[in-house]
Amino acid sequence: MTASPVTLQSAAAHTRPAAALRWSQRLALQLAATDTVIVVGTVLVAHLALFGAWQQPLAHHAAYSATLPYPVVSVALGVLWLAALAVVDSRDEDEIGAGTTEYRRIIRAGVATLVITIVAGFFLGVDLSRVWAGAVVPGGTALLLASRWGWRKHLIRRRAAGLDSHRVVLVGSTDTVVRTALDLAKQPAHGYRVVGVALTDGPKEGTIADLRIVGDVDDVPAALRTLEADTVMATSSDHLPADRIRDLAWHLEPRQHLVVAPSLTDVGGSRIHLRPAAGLPLIHVETPHQAGIGRAMKRLFDIVASAAALVILAPVLAVIAVLVHRDSPGGVIYRQERIGRNGEPFSILKFRSMSADADARRAELGADQGKGLFKMADDPRITRVGKVLRRYSLDELPQLVNVLRGDMSLVGPRPALPSEVSEYDRRELRRLAVTPGLSGLWQVSGRSDLDWADGIRLDLYYVENWSMTQDLQILWRTVRAVVNSSGAY
Repeated sequence: MTASPVTLQSAAAHTRPAAALRWSQRLALQLAATDTVIVVGTVLVAHLALFGAWQQPLAHHAAYSATLPYPVVSVALGVLWLAALAVVDSRDEDEIGAGTTEYRRIIRAGVATLVITIVAGFFLGVDLSRVWAGAVVPGGTALLLASRWGWRKHLIRRRAAGLDSHRVVLVGSTDTVVRTALDLAKQPAHGYRVVGVALTDGPKEGTIADLRIVGDVDDVPAALRTLEADTVMATSSDHLPADRIRDLAWHLEPRQHLVVAPSLTDVGGSRIHLRPAAGLPLIHVETPHQAGIGRAMKRLFDIVASAAALVILAPVLAVIAVLVHRDSPGGVIYRQERIGRNGEPFSILKFRSMSADADARRAELGADQGKGLFKMADDPRITRVGKVLRRYSLDELPQLVNVLRGDMSLVGPRPALPSEVSEYDRRELRRLAVTPGLSGLWQVSGRSDLDWADGIRLDLYYVENWSMTQDLQILWRTVRAVVNSSGAY
């Protein structure tokens, strides 16, 4: 299908930035101001702490009698550091507020500053204070990272309120546009707010899924200005060939962006590599695997962390055991068969939080529960102590023994019952490719509040995109979820 020409706008239209970009510009300025305060403050505090306010310390030249006042050195370090932050583009409007690139660039700027300072001191023959040189930059870098984390949390809160997001016009078939819009609406923290759609196989006006239809592909440039949108997101569609996407890109204003959302979903960014070949932007997707040194590191971390946790929490475990024993008749520890990695069964350990006849009553309570892990918000089988234990996930602490034995990991998909596994389809069986976990992406993303389909999607994402960094992030989010007791019952 030949693309229809799109009327180019006058030069005056290109001089006015889209209103939706103001939040990113404002945030970039705020980050620049915060970075400056932290760098100047760190260098100043370190200088005063080491040398005092009124002294004029000198950095001596190794070969000559010439000296260099440390205030000059401190000022030079601050200027170099701020320049490094600018050179690595640590406040890039396309990167702030999403992913880890922003943090990596801050670390890169800190490393570059420290290396340049040490190398310059060596070649200039200046004897710098090792305490001063080795403590200022690492300490300041940590403060910069903490600052960016705080700004990101602030940005996420604003995005949850519908502010500070890229305003998006979706282009594609009806099915892909609606699905993409729903996915983006579920994750406002990513900063994409759909304000209009252009369908390649549907009506040219009206609404669909509460989204305004702005016309066809040729109407998108004009719709961007009308809606003050800054991003066009093209979804997969047989009616939207590559040459038409290219034609659309040619008619975007300088501050507008074209994003292509391929049909490939739930693939982590670390597995995706863009390698152009023969004029084609080929997307290479690495095969997921959790073996070799990565698996060994994960297992070593599980052993060390679970053993340490069992030792530290021993008094807590003893108190809980006494409370469970006194609260209701039955054993303290509840054992249940679960399915582990590669379909291997094992006995999971929990503090008993229900009455002794809980399993016998499950069938009648779960008759209308549908597919998936059985959960009830007001389960009558739960004991008084059990309610508290389940609210803060304290009933699952004995599973640290399962982790130590290797039946489970600290992080992974939740271990399923044999009856649940028997209902798995081919896609859901993929959950069994890794060791089940004490916590996982499903638990920290809503716990029991999520439906079965969303939980499976999160578990499969974890299986396909495992990394040790992601495990540490999930453990941190687990602590927050447990403290807030969100989605627990």
